[in-house]
Amino acid sequence: MLGMMMNAPLLVSSILRHAATYHGSTEVVSKTVEGPIHRYTYADLSKRSQKLANALKKLGLEHGDRVGTLAWNGYRHMELYYGVSGSGFVCHTINPRLFREQIGYIIEHAGDSVLFSDLTFLPILEALADRLAPLKAVVILTDEAHMPKSDVLPNLVCYETLIANEPDEFEWPVFDENTASALCYTSGTTGDPKGVLYSHRSSVLHAMAISLMDVLSLSANDAVVPVVPMFHVNAWGLPFAAPMVGAKLVMPGPNLDGASLHSLFESEGVTATAGVPTVWLGLLDWMDAHGQKFTSLKRVAIGGSATPPIMISRFHNMGVTVRHAWGMTETSPIGLAATLLPKHEKLSAEQRLTLESKQGRPLFGMEFRIDGSDGKPVARDGKAFGAMLVRGPWVAAGYYNTEKSPAHAVEGWFDTGDVVTMDEDGFVQIVDRTKDVVKSGGEWISSIELENIAQAHPAIKEAAVVAAPDARWGERPVLVVVVKPGQTFTRHDMLDVYTGKISKWSIPDEVIIVEELPHTATGKLLKTAIRQIVLDEY
Repeated sequence: MLGMMMNAPLLVSSILRHAATYHGSTEVVSKTVEGPIHRYTYADLSKRSQKLANALKKLGLEHGDRVGTLAWNGYRHMELYYGVSGSGFVCHTINPRLFREQIGYIIEHAGDSVLFSDLTFLPILEALADRLAPLKAVVILTDEAHMPKSDVLPNLVCYETLIANEPDEFEWPVFDENTASALCYTSGTTGDPKGVLYSHRSSVLHAMAISLMDVLSLSANDAVVPVVPMFHVNAWGLPFAAPMVGAKLVMPGPNLDGASLHSLFESEGVTATAGVPTVWLGLLDWMDAHGQKFTSLKRVAIGGSATPPIMISRFHNMGVTVRHAWGMTETSPIGLAATLLPKHEKLSAEQRLTLESKQGRPLFGMEFRIDGSDGKPVARDGKAFGAMLVRGPWVAAGYYNTEKSPAHAVEGWFDTGDVVTMDEDGFVQIVDRTKDVVKSGGEWISSIELENIAQAHPAIKEAAVVAAPDARWGERPVLVVVVKPGQTFTRHDMLDVYTGKISKWSIPDEVIIVEELPHTATGKLLKTAIRQIVLDEY
């Protein structure tokens, strides 16, 4: 017997319709590429998204066509999110920080029909001119006053001109909720970038899940800044979650330095934000250097890579709650959030910090299993570790236009590539990435643990640990650090840092001082390049 409930599909357009109808006067504030602050409301966002939908229809797009974007977090990019997906097309966000060859490959692999780009990325477009020739249009996200000229791309279209004369009413089509809505590519650290094709259903369910109290705790009383880029896993779903709950949405644009972010937070009364550790490190250091505080910020979500406990403590000292979260492009991305349980209130501050530094507990809808080397589940004791696999309604079942990958070798599961422990409450802690674990004398050494310990030293700005080849032990850990201005850090200091905190055989053999550490296009430590730095020293 089936239930007698209405069968209303979960569509991205329904989020915008809800926001415009019941939170129509709530602001969407954007720091623009052109410079000024732009303000309008969810009602305005809805009207302009419908103008865009009408314009896309005139461009001759067909259901399921991919529409590429090269853009920062801003109101026009928001219009693309809804105008494209709501029309039954696929919004394909492209990471402009990737190598240009990778960007060209992604555009071709996705089969984009139209490309929308911010002014910032005109040099990328010109460098890829030959590969853009098959597109129906290349649209610059600006007005006529700022429209650039290009000898290489003479037929560029101005966004504001494109939508200017279109009606602001559009009948959003109703279709199967499993229809593709968005496409994001992994950063391609191993092989070519791989496409993750989200559905309307997965995007709506993910937005609902991350809004819960135990995840990002979003409501209409919040002012939210997605510092994580909209070209990186849909800004962790915040462009969908904020309108869904009616929160004020504040877009930071291209400037993510400490001074710019702090000014934006304070002027707009921001209460919640999300981003990667490298961005927060810059903000916290700037605030310390200038004696600044937060007056409105209450919560910050940190993910993308493991968060050092010292960073969580620095936010705590400023009166800000930290929600450490874990996810991947393949998981939409949020699958874990480190929210303490009532029984943890009696723990010491140090014990609570240990839990908050873990990747978190599973969100409802997400199933996790931790397999040992024998393929059998390991004990949930917080000590036994194994490979983490996951499944759920917003987890990729495969990659777009790609043969079955090793990550999907176990039927119905996705292998994350993380080596983790899980305790009885479901708290997951990443021991390391499978490819980053240091294997020394038959024992595994966690590079993440070593990095977190080093990061707590007052002289260290940023730290990374990688394996160096060793004739006797196979591999040995080496610490590579960036030292704060005016500070020093020697091998003797390194030994002091680690002694008594880890087993003696786990202590790195050497420390290498560098001016900066290389990062991936998504802000993670680029371990392949850091290994080369170490190899060059040996």
